[in-house]
Amino acid sequence: MSENTINPQDYRLHEGDTGSADYQVAVLTKRIIELTEHLKIHKKDFASRRGLLSMVANRRKLLDYLKKQSPERYQKCLTGLGLRR
Repeated sequence: MSENTINPQDYRLHEGDTGSADYQVAVLTKRIIELTEHLKIHKKDFASRRGLLSMVANRRKLLDYLKKQSPERYQKCLTGLGLRR
């Protein structure tokens, strides 16, 4: 779980920001990594797997939105979170 060093606070646009796409992507990425580790141990936990797929789809939508609105913030998210695209 060494990759779980993502700090969503680094992706806030201002103090108290919890709704920006950058912040939401960071929070989702952190949760996705945690759930992936859980599923490595509990291979038959299909309810959690469904939740994981839902989170991945939601993150994908947020990243698509961010790419359209602000390409530089999109690139910052990709490099900072270590996402491939």
